[in-house]
Amino acid sequence: MNLLSEIPSNVVQSIRAYRVSELQQDAVEMGQHFLYAYCGDTKNKDEVLGSIGNSFGFPAHFGLNFDALYDCLTDSIQRSGKQNGFVVVVEQLPYTDEFDRDARETLIDVFRDAAEYWNKRQIPFRMFYSFV
Repeated sequence: MNLLSEIPSNVVQSIRAYRVSELQQDAVEMGQHFLYAYCGDTKNKDEVLGSIGNSFGFPAHFGLNFDALYDCLTDSIQRSGKQNGFVVVVEQLPYTDEFDRDARETLIDVFRDAAEYWNKRQIPFRMFYSFV
């Protein structure tokens, strides 16, 4: 049984008991994009966004700001053609003075906005995150 079939199709939530390898396998089986970023070595917004951009294969001109992240997760992808869905994992987000609560909440809100964007287009977008 596919784990993703038990998870709402447009959600942003803590990874909790889910295993990255199982999420990846299920995404592949369902023909969905699997995007993974490890941020355990980051300390601030620029490093977090840089890690996400590099890991997700964003273009070189990707700006290290939340608006650019949203654009890359939505419009840029939609223009590339039909999409079957997304499973996104961002692990070990920092909990530092340079990446404070406001920055973490803004980042998660960007992913929630992206999930809403894809939901309106009836495309699954599941995002899972963890903190250090």
